[in-house]
Order: sequence, then structure tokens, then C-alpha cells
Amino acid sequence: MRKELRVAGLAEPISHYCDAVQFGNLLFISGVPPTDAAGKLVGGDDVAAQARQVFRNLKLVLDAAGASFADVLKVTVYLLDVNDRAKINPVRKEFFGNARPASTLIGISELAIPGMKVEIEAVVGLRASGVPEAPYHPATG
Repeated sequence: MRKELRVAGLAEPISHYCDAVQFGNLLFISGVPPTDAAGKLVGGDDVAAQARQVFRNLKLVLDAAGASFADVLKVTVYLLDVNDRAKINPVRKEFFGNARPASTLIGISELAIPGMKVEIEAVVGLRASGVPEAPYHPATG
């Protein structure tokens, strides 16, 4: 019933975790950083550009799962500066459109990758068929 997942196109995890865990028709997506496939920070000091990369990475997971932003049930947003919420909300709307997941915003003092200003995790409701096997790679390690 529980399956650990690695998604092609995302950087290798920086610790002992996987990109997502499927349990039944739920997909729990680990905190998504604003990095490219090689693990390099994208967006510099621009929190909106970082958020855009986070949502692009989140979309990789959703696409691989046969899901969309409309299937996201809950997000948790971690920001170094909670006042940056106004800067990332327009980016969020670009990706979610009319869908409005449950959401929590947490202001924190530090993130795992130097230079990161935002990280987002999500819980997704999958269709009855669940995650297709082909786009995923088993987690290692």
C-alpha cells in the first residue's frame, strides 16, 4: 500500500528521503526546492522566480502521477520572510488557476539549501488508478 517514489527530472534528494510517497490514493510530496535537475538553485534572490521553479518542479511530480494542480488538496509553504507571500501569490495563481488547496504558510529562519527563500510541500488526491509506474524510479538508499 505504501510506495516510495523518485521522479525523473528532479535533483537527487539531499538527505535520506524520496520525492514523494504514495499511500492508497494519496500522494505526499516532499518539500520542493527551487532547484534545477542538477540541484543548482534557480531564481537567485528573487523569491517569485524561486517560487516559479518550485511550482515547475511540483508540476513534474503531478504530471508523472497523472494529476494536476486541481488535485492538490493541501500545501505547506515555508518562507524566510512571510511578507514575501504577496510576491509569490501571483505565481501560485499562475499554476493553480481557480483551484484553491488548503494551505499553511510558515515563516522560518533557514532552509536546507543556502540561498533558498521558499520551499513547498503538498498532499495530492490521486484518481482511483493511482500513480502510473513508468514515470517513476524507485527511491534508493
